[in-house]
Amino acid sequence: MNFTDERSFNRWFIIISCFIVVGLVLWNTSIFFQRLKEDERAKMSVWAKAQEALDREPPPEDADLDLILEILNNNTSIPIIHTDADGKIAYTTNIDPGKLEDTARAKKLLADLKDENEPIIINLGNGEKQYIYYGNSPVLNSLKYYPVGLVLIGFLFIGVVYFFYTTTKSSEQNKLWAGMAKETAHQIGTPLSSLIGWTEILKQENVNTTYIVEMEKDISRLETITERFSKIGSAPILEETNIIAATQHSFDYLKSRSSKLIAFSIDVPEGSIPVMLNQQLYSWTIENLVKNAIDAMRGKGKLNISIQEDQKWAHIFIKDTGKGVEKNKFNLIFEPGHTTKKRGWGLGLSLAKRIIESYHHGRIKVAESEINKGTTFKISLRKI
Repeated sequence: MNFTDERSFNRWFIIISCFIVVGLVLWNTSIFFQRLKEDERAKMSVWAKAQEALDREPPPEDADLDLILEILNNNTSIPIIHTDADGKIAYTTNIDPGKLEDTARAKKLLADLKDENEPIIINLGNGEKQYIYYGNSPVLNSLKYYPVGLVLIGFLFIGVVYFFYTTTKSSEQNKLWAGMAKETAHQIGTPLSSLIGWTEILKQENVNTTYIVEMEKDISRLETITERFSKIGSAPILEETNIIAATQHSFDYLKSRSSKLIAFSIDVPEGSIPVMLNQQLYSWTIENLVKNAIDAMRGKGKLNISIQEDQKWAHIFIKDTGKGVEKNKFNLIFEPGHTTKKRGWGLGLSLAKRIIESYHHGRIKVAESEINKGTTFKISLRKI
């Protein structure tokens, strides 16, 4: 069992154990509730016998009046309504008299007691009967809500466990991202320094300057990539930037280095839309989305970048004519490791989401997609 499997096993073991413990407590609570209810029933039966002895005319010869009164006065918590055979209320015990002033409220209260417990019948002799209706004691009523509170506590505990493991997993992923990115930047940096040295030597050897210019462009590109990777894991510096100019710059770069089979087009408004931006990371995002679109079109198709704005947001749309994305995968494609390509780690869109949402506090999503017709990605950045 590897570390990930062990963590998953521990998580499910804790959750299932919690369910078992809550279930056992609820079961025992139910048994305790039923026993307490039976004890109250027995207590009320004794109380009814005492009331019957007191109400009989003439009273039984062996009746102990002091004992009867002690039993009747001993009930200080259980609400009781005493009715005659016709259902007319004779008197009550442990019930606020104000609740009986309104006939409708009194009937409602009597109906509630009937629902809680079966009435106890008092035989007064000569066929005369009375009925004792009683409710649950405050202790019993409190115990009824105890399982609900226990279940809520159980779910809260499960939520805390789930949040803990999710947060831990996210933290590990963040460390992995940062470590991998910084190691990549370090690995690129070593040969890059050597290339810069070689270009200086070539300049002294009177090599064709066109070659050197192209080499310097690629070196500059590698320096940009290195700086991008080095920023992962640390808070990037955001500067006020015209999103139109930044997008146009990324568009021009990608168009000049992509296949002529891709028909690039851009629709942006004139003027300026200022946003807080790290231009290098933003260009990386656009690059990832464009490369993803080119892969989806299999190297041939139309790609359009457009910008729109509303009162608070600048919206950048990247639209392709590729194979499209199924609607149930709109969110899944941003998960690390998800890819439909034979090569690649499935990190491009995940990285784009991280840059836009975590670093720029913006939004990125699939705006629309249709199978075999194309996909439109939407980036939203808050305007200044």
